[in-house]
Amino acid sequence: MFEQTFKNIDDILHKDAGCGSELDYVEQTSWILFLKYLDDLERDRKTSAELSGTTYSYIISPEYRWDVWASPKNGDGKLDFHKALKGDDLKDFVDHKLFPYLKKFKAEKADTIEYKIGEIFSELKNRLQSGYNLREVINLIDELRFRSHAEKHEMSHLYEGKIQNMGNAGRNGGEYYTPAH
Repeated sequence: MFEQTFKNIDDILHKDAGCGSELDYVEQTSWILFLKYLDDLERDRKTSAELSGTTYSYIISPEYRWDVWASPKNGDGKLDFHKALKGDDLKDFVDHKLFPYLKKFKAEKADTIEYKIGEIFSELKNRLQSGYNLREVINLIDELRFRSHAEKHEMSHLYEGKIQNMGNAGRNGGEYYTPAH
């Protein structure tokens, strides 16, 4: 289910001047997947809160949520091409607004999601040089769903393969490969 999507993403990243290796492909794919997953998590938490009669406070401010900057939808639930950022507008938003916003997340306790967001994005940089390539990757990731156990298992399996490929390419990433058993 995910394998072809990941191959398509790697093909897009391969043609981008900012991504030169499997390590770059994994890093760039990971931050986008993380933000998509975080948005899905927040939606699930909001639904649970509504079902229990409580209110949910979003972690991410409205203008930085996935459905606003990455994948705004029209009334039919399809990507609204008039609202979706692309090209230089998308790259500028990610580099100069989104990443600085996410880097500011800090928390006292390391086991909070806020702490993890701040730590992750303080170490990352968007390497994609083309906002059009970034748009293509976002569109592919937006189609992914990873809520079931089988979907999460497949995602883990693909990441292990990607990490192994980094090691096979002569990079030090392979030293972190963990066998499935």
